[in-house]
Amino acid sequence: MLPPDYLKRLRQIEVRSRLVSEQLMSGQSLSVFKGRGLDFADVREYVPGDDVRRIDWNVTARLRKPFIRRHLEERELVMMILVDLSASGHFGTGDQTKRELAAEVAGALAFAAIRDNDRVGLLLYTDKVERFIPPRKSRVHVTQLLYTLLFHEPKATGTSLTTALNFLNNVIHRPAVVFVLSDFQESGFERAIKSTNQRHEVIALPLTDRRDQELPDVGIATLTDPETGEILELDTSDPEVRATWDRLNAEWKAALNDVFRRGGIGAFELRNGENYAHKLRTFFDHHSRRRIA
Repeated sequence: MLPPDYLKRLRQIEVRSRLVSEQLMSGQSLSVFKGRGLDFADVREYVPGDDVRRIDWNVTARLRKPFIRRHLEERELVMMILVDLSASGHFGTGDQTKRELAAEVAGALAFAAIRDNDRVGLLLYTDKVERFIPPRKSRVHVTQLLYTLLFHEPKATGTSLTTALNFLNNVIHRPAVVFVLSDFQESGFERAIKSTNQRHEVIALPLTDRRDQELPDVGIATLTDPETGEILELDTSDPEVRATWDRLNAEWKAALNDVFRRGGIGAFELRNGENYAHKLRTFFDHHSRRRIA
């Protein structure tokens, strides 16, 4: 059942998304993702930092040193946005929950895509595929994506990025740019995300909240895992408890970054409550210098 203020919420997210998309497109940041390789141009010698997926192995073997293939820019980009709708997305200590932040960012990416005459689609997942909307390009289409993002009621509470990526690979056959918006509070997806990145180009956008990583001193606190229902009681006034919390979160972040690094995945953390637009554009610009010769 839709909340009585759903039109107001939809309009607020749409306005914020359009403002962010204008900042992203002011530098044509998303145009970097064009040119995945339909029209071959020539080859040149490999230099450190080049995308190893573009190595031409025939030329490399013949000349006994690595060369990469260069391609003419494609005229149209296919963008897929994968959003984690597991129960942990309802958490948020600021004005937005993680799910609302995901909707705003997804909307910004989608508006930027259609402004550049590209197609954009949406895949919502928990531990199953909740909704798939094929790529299209129109403002009405983007509004439908935002509506679905905000008001789709998930049928499950868990998380399985592997399930979502396997589904994506079965339905999207042309190379695409795949943005994954999730808090990545799961394990076991390493092989699937690396495999998908070999077919498409995956960009991970981890969603975080300051309370994910900073435990406040509020005395005895009862914490509930929204996905499993597990209840944990902590004495947050104990410095050792807070130190352990900080250490575990640091280890989790390091392990996640290692997964992205080993899989060749570009990643940019989105923190609830922060102004991310400029930093995200800077990330795309930096990504372009590494990706394109």
